[in-house]
Amino acid sequence: MEDVFTRLAHHLDSLPIPFPPSDSGVELKILRQWFTSQEAEIATVLTLMPEPVAAIAERLELDTDKLASILNDMSKKGIIFRIVTKNGRKLYAVAQFVPGMFEFHVNDLDLELIKDADEYLETWMGKGWFANKTTPSRVVPISESIPVGMNVMPYESAREVIQQQARIGVTECICRKMNKIRGNACEHPLEVCLMFGVGADYYVENAIGRYVTHEEALEILKTGEEAGLVLQPYNAQNPTNICMCCSCACSVMKTLYKMDKPAEVIHSNFYVRIDEDDCTSCGLCLERCQMNAITLDDIARVNRNRCIGCGACVVACEFGAIRLCQKDESERYVPPATVIDTNVCMMKERGKL
Repeated sequence: MEDVFTRLAHHLDSLPIPFPPSDSGVELKILRQWFTSQEAEIATVLTLMPEPVAAIAERLELDTDKLASILNDMSKKGIIFRIVTKNGRKLYAVAQFVPGMFEFHVNDLDLELIKDADEYLETWMGKGWFANKTTPSRVVPISESIPVGMNVMPYESAREVIQQQARIGVTECICRKMNKIRGNACEHPLEVCLMFGVGADYYVENAIGRYVTHEEALEILKTGEEAGLVLQPYNAQNPTNICMCCSCACSVMKTLYKMDKPAEVIHSNFYVRIDEDDCTSCGLCLERCQMNAITLDDIARVNRNRCIGCGACVVACEFGAIRLCQKDESERYVPPATVIDTNVCMMKERGKL
């Protein structure tokens, strides 16, 4: 008979973003660090749709008041998601591994969890994050790299996405924080992960993030852009978050970097082109490129198979020799309208719907 942690792992693996088994079973070790047996049992009946305590208690055949206390504690531990409605009613939902539970532990990392996470993420990235044609994130270009006059959809502009949000929160990048704890921190800024709406509420209520104004969020965005970070919103036209990533630390970026043709995997509608007449072979673009998409001999040259259209090299070029270009209309990717639509796409691709 399967133990409760194995059943929980199977439940998490049934969600839009998979939680695949590893050869070593380290994913079960991670769950045992986070959940008690009782909490794991409760989590196995939660869905992605936030529900009131009464509905969950009925499925579990538990006392509603007792379960309300347990669910609240679980949400504060960062192992399930919680929404507090305008009238104070609390709704609870299962949390996926990433983005979700993993990031919720940004303030209670230890070397044991980091070691286990490193081991599991090697498996999880290939069989989880990149398992479907529709991936959980996409790349939008740095704002300053977008040429004047280019017709860019609002969901392709990080500034537009930020300005449309009612509530915005910021937290530290868990990937760079892990590197810092390991003792090999990179120089990129740490507090640059933006989340929106109920996600921002959850981070603030759990004391793992803080609210920021639109003006502050745009300044944080500018900081990330100036540092050459790759902007990765959740894969929806109205995303729940924007991560600002580097290949020094980010597991998504590290996995993409190892691929021969990352441009064919990541959702991006842009690439860069170098004007040979203006290129001085200074090498600044090489330093900024996170994907090793640029080589340098007499001039800089771009490998379209590796360029993910982030625009970091465009703003680094002091001579205006690099230009951001849109892919042909037939190649452009239109993200799902909402996160729910994205989840439906991933579930269909996995044969779960």
